[in-house]
Formats: sequence, C-alpha cells, structure tokens
Amino acid sequence: MPSKPGAKGTMAKILLAEDDESMRRFLASALEKAGHEVASFSQGDEAFDCLQGSDGFDLLLTDIVMPVMDGIELARKAADVAPKMKIMFITGFAAVALNPKSNAPKDAKVLSKPFHLRDLVNEVERFMAAA
Repeated sequence: MPSKPGAKGTMAKILLAEDDESMRRFLASALEKAGHEVASFSQGDEAFDCLQGSDGFDLLLTDIVMPVMDGIELARKAADVAPKMKIMFITGFAAVALNPKSNAPKDAKVLSKPFHLRDLVNEVERFMAAA
C-alpha cells in the first residue's frame, strides 16, 4: 500500500536540475505533491552551488544536456561533495549517460524521456527505498 504524502520516512530532499522551464515546473510539482521537498534549478552550476551551501540532499535528479554545466559533470562533482546522495538522470539521451566514457557515477539511475509524471514519482520512491 502506498504511503501517504509527507508520511514520516517517505519524504526525500531532492535537488532538481532541468533547463527546460516547463518540464522543471512539472517535475517539481509532481514530486512536491508526492510529499518530497524539491529545490529546482535551470543550470547544473546553480544546482551545485546550492548543494555546497546546503545541509544535504537525498537525491540529485538531473537532466544530462544543459548549458554551462551538464548533468554528468554536475553528478560527478555532487558525488564528490555528497557521496551518500543518490543520483538519477532524466534524459532523452540515455545512451550518453550509459556510455562508460562519460564517467557518470556508477550507481546512478537513468530514466528516459518521455515518461509519465506518476512513473517518475514511483521511480524516485523505489530508488530512495532501495538500500
């Protein structure tokens, strides 16, 4: 049985980096409705600055293709600063994330666009529940 939004132990602090404004709004809204706390940014460098100045996030949810700092660079830097934080890529270019030459963090999960918002929320919750 799904837990209620905001129920103790189910809420995650999520750092969202997505350069598409409408997609970012949809993602943040869906995750917040599911009871998660979301800090969203349009660029990887802004998300990384937030991470460095925070008391930590449970999950980095990032697009791969973004201006200034792409999602893979953001994920590598984030993994150095917050090694316990989980990483999930959202992308229309799954092959880029899965390419070993990208040096993407090895435990990162990839969710390929397009996806339904409910699928995203379910994936995030499954990923956060996994040890």
